[in-house]
Amino acid sequence: MGGPDVALGIDLGSRTTKLVELRGGEVARFEIFGTTHESLERVRAFLASGNGASSAATGYGRHLVNSRLSCRVVTEIKACALGARHFRPGCGLVIDIGGQDTKAVALDASGGFRRFEMNDRCAAGTGRFLEVMADILGYSLEEFGRQALASRSAATISSMCTVFAESEVISLLTSGQDRRAIARGLHLSVVDRVLPLAARLDAEGEVLISGGVALNPCVVDLLARALGRPVVVPENPQLVTAVGAALTVR
Repeated sequence: MGGPDVALGIDLGSRTTKLVELRGGEVARFEIFGTTHESLERVRAFLASGNGASSAATGYGRHLVNSRLSCRVVTEIKACALGARHFRPGCGLVIDIGGQDTKAVALDASGGFRRFEMNDRCAAGTGRFLEVMADILGYSLEEFGRQALASRSAATISSMCTVFAESEVISLLTSGQDRRAIARGLHLSVVDRVLPLAARLDAEGEVLISGGVALNPCVVDLLARALGRPVVVPENPQLVTAVGAALTVR
């Protein structure tokens, strides 16, 4: 059997699925892959390899996992809060930028959450938005953040709607605007979308960023500048919420 010190966390998100095994409170193994129609089978195999360890699921697909595989269900907000405090005990504010939504979570003294703000009405300001814009500009996601960070100027992007921003970027390119400046302008627009969520919480303590967008150096840099304080990127920031889910069953 898995034993009392082993727990499994599943974060079945709209864009990616994250699976974590905790042993003694530390990440022993993990998997990250794109969410597809085959994701549930990969989750099933991961749970089977855990030799009966307790498990919990979070994310968009948490209820699907529970109905098919009978594991505990935990909300994304609670899992995000627990995972952030696990990675960074002094954390007071979590900014989670995922594939299709953005969350800002203020933590309480016990590591739970006291308030949160969320944008889940469209893909604006999310990982999907950055993926689309990187593709239009001809960058890989890794290049996109680095090139935007290196630019000394930023193009003005007036629309955050993915469809309208796409047309705007194409227009800027055809007018001869520098690609790196356009990239930086797009990153600024993402940060401008996140800031109101964080501002409404007025949270103290360290700021931790989680989700796949935490791997983007330009977003992290611009966010830290805008907030006026450092933004901590934990090791494997995509795993924060999955780790939080696993912590609920330890």
